[in-house]
Formats: sequence, structure tokens, C-alpha cells
Amino acid sequence: MHKNADIVRRGYAAFNAADLDTLTRLFDERARWTTPGRSPIAGTTANRDGTFAQFGKYLEGTGGTFKADLRYVTADDDGRVVAVHHNVGTRNGKRLDTECCITFRLENGRVVEGKEHFQDQANWDAFWS
Repeated sequence: MHKNADIVRRGYAAFNAADLDTLTRLFDERARWTTPGRSPIAGTTANRDGTFAQFGKYLEGTGGTFKADLRYVTADDDGRVVAVHHNVGTRNGKRLDTECCITFRLENGRVVEGKEHFQDQANWDAFWS
């Protein structure tokens, strides 16, 4: 198993368990996160605190029902990692059920960037709007 892929796997487990201590160890202070689309939660964060605030929106906005079921991870030796997962959650009578890919960039064993890519962007945007 590639070391960078393992870091991302641990990140998914920590996210789904709301384990902020582990996430803090895995994410660099300057970690940026990009959520595409036109929903109120779309945009790019400036640092780890902003990234964690974004994650908090996913959990708080769904009453804790938001999950990212990791399917597979691939990585290279240059710090690039691609993870594919399935998102589910409920919010205001709506159900989220979509595939997602996140491209990560790691430096020195820590996440410095994450960009989400949704199979059904319209579904994602409608869920959060």
C-alpha cells in the first residue's frame, strides 16, 4: 500500500468518525479545500481551519447523516492522491446519493490541498440549496 494512499484512507476514517485530532495530524495548517458548484457551500477555503469548517458544514447541515464511503484510493510518489467515494446524507427532506472523487495533494506526509469532483453536480447543488 502506498504511504500517501494510507494517509488519505486514515483521513476518511477520521472524517466519518468526526475525529478532529487525527484530521489535525493529517492536514497541514495551510491546507486548502475546494467544493465546486453553485450551492451555498461551494468555494475554496484558505487554510486548515477553513477546511475543517467546511467539513463541519457537511456534518451539521445533515444532522450527522453525511458519510463518505471510500471505494478506492490511488497515489503516486509526487504527492498526488485520487480517492473515489460515495456520499450519502439527508437534509430538510432531501436525500444525497452521489459518487465523488477527491484529488489530493500531499507534502511531507500531510494534506495541503483537496478538490472535490461530483458525478452529479446538480444533485449535490440541489441538496445543499
